[in-house]
Amino acid sequence: MNTYTIRDLSQRFNVPSSTLRYYEDMGLLENVERTEHNQRIYTDEHIRRLEGINCFKRTGLPIAKIQEFYEYESNLDEHIDDIIHLVTDHENNIQARIAELQQELLHIQHKVRFYNGIKESIDSGSPKPVWEDF
Repeated sequence: MNTYTIRDLSQRFNVPSSTLRYYEDMGLLENVERTEHNQRIYTDEHIRRLEGINCFKRTGLPIAKIQEFYEYESNLDEHIDDIIHLVTDHENNIQARIAELQQELLHIQHKVRFYNGIKESIDSGSPKPVWEDF
């Protein structure tokens, strides 16, 4: 079994050690052993949990929902429907955000074409284009 210090995890996941302590206080990181000098000892299990937490965070799932997920996961037989509902809702939220971002991307691409057209008109001395032309 591999073990890691709080510094190891802080560097690996690019989070402050205070965040790791917060996750522990919130119950997201469980069973953190301590050395005789009261230093935290993390394991590969904690690494896997942090990978999951980071995935959820990157996709916008609030900490409270991440907590809920792991509480449900601790008793799958009773909470499988709850987990499915939670992750399905989150999946739908992500898909909606992606659709919104795709629309925003189209707008930004339009701006890029428009301002490149203005630059070309400045460089060539021709009349500046209008937004609707792009």
